[in-house]
Amino acid sequence: MATFEVKMPKLGESVTEGTIVSWAVKEGDIIAEDDVLFEVTTAKVNAEVPSPVGGTLMKINFKEGDTVPVGEVVALVALEGEETGESEQAATEPSPTQESASAGAVVAQTPSMPTSTVDSTPQTAAAPSVAAPVVDERWYSPVVLQLAKEAGLSQAALSTVPGTGFEGRVTKHDLQAYLKQTPAQQAVSQAVNSAANQAVNQPAAQPVNQPVNQSVNQSKNQPVSQPVSQQLVKPVATEGVQREEMDPVRRIIADRMVQSKKVSAHVTTVVEADVTRLVQWRDKHKGAFKQREGISLTFLPAIVSATTRALVDFPRVNASVEDHTILLKKHIHMGIAVSLADNNLVVPVIKNADKLNINGLAHSIEDLAAKARNNKLKVDDIEGGTFTITNFGTFKNLIGTPIINQPQVAILGVGYIEKKPAVVETPEGDVIAIRYKMYLSLTYDHRIIDGSLGGAFVRRIADYLEQWDPASAL
Repeated sequence: MATFEVKMPKLGESVTEGTIVSWAVKEGDIIAEDDVLFEVTTAKVNAEVPSPVGGTLMKINFKEGDTVPVGEVVALVALEGEETGESEQAATEPSPTQESASAGAVVAQTPSMPTSTVDSTPQTAAAPSVAAPVVDERWYSPVVLQLAKEAGLSQAALSTVPGTGFEGRVTKHDLQAYLKQTPAQQAVSQAVNSAANQAVNQPAAQPVNQPVNQSVNQSKNQPVSQPVSQQLVKPVATEGVQREEMDPVRRIIADRMVQSKKVSAHVTTVVEADVTRLVQWRDKHKGAFKQREGISLTFLPAIVSATTRALVDFPRVNASVEDHTILLKKHIHMGIAVSLADNNLVVPVIKNADKLNINGLAHSIEDLAAKARNNKLKVDDIEGGTFTITNFGTFKNLIGTPIINQPQVAILGVGYIEKKPAVVETPEGDVIAIRYKMYLSLTYDHRIIDGSLGGAFVRRIADYLEQWDPASAL
């Protein structure tokens, strides 16, 4: 039997391992070349791993959540055209895994119960479970969550999508096929109404749910007449605490944040910038820019431009530390923090940001943000950053103390732009006027950046923004 070894790919120069987020296929599946096998997350990027060959997936060596070293054999594929006893049997006799998957969404969505409870259930238990659309214990990959969000699917609607992935999980292809069957709005309405009606109207005395109801009543001392669905959706808690396991991406983020605080001597300094001229410039050009370029003109390209100019003025901030050696970077590769639909974070990088004008920066930011939210980032899109900007002003936050993105030595936090009364100097004397103000927070590594350098650098960014020419053309 000729088989092909699918190995954990190297998704970046410094990447040594990857964590399997989800499997899109199961053992015994017939796959074509370039079909997605599994989704993997690393400290650098999330990526879908396609099959290099076509054939039959014979064996999966690692389950979801496992962290696998680069080069380790993840799965075995029997090549097309190879006749083997195992592959023939797989084609004619469904394996236990296949039988489980073929049971459909009912199996995947039914809450797990003790064996004794299931055995004591009468034959009428074959009726469909009514709590499945409400109690959704399935895990969804970031790709599936993003697709569902774009289609307008609620969590209740997503829970009704049949899954063909590992242990009945919904893959990207499952969701795409589901959305093609019926318009998204109709699917949402039907799913939500169905879930709501079943959850509210199902009596607790129905035989299939009675053992669970009794169990809950004994532990919670609740009346028997309360709907089962209302009891099942309550979080499993101990003394008022609900336990929630971190997903693989969140674990990586957590580890990297703690590592950064241990490695770098974090210090944050804040300046207030009067960006009235910048606001006037944007108001003047945003309409024509949108019509001409097809994207919105935000403040971020201007902030990136001002920051790159300041990095040219203060090259020591565009650096990293290796043991006791300072590495001054010749190129300015700007990282932009992007929040994702699953509440995680990724930092794509604009290469040679100092060489781009406002148009180029605006398109680069738009393209990378879209890739990030659709899980389409490549390794090259997130590697090589020399400085990072995080824009918490999006959430109307004023000031923050961001954590340095290692191995960089500084990160800029951008606050919300708001109107404030301010003293303005004029030839006729000081006057009170309404101005647009914004806070810039710079966190830097005190190992190589002293307070004078850090303060001068962030002040220079503010100066460039305050001196923005409202009449300048795009």
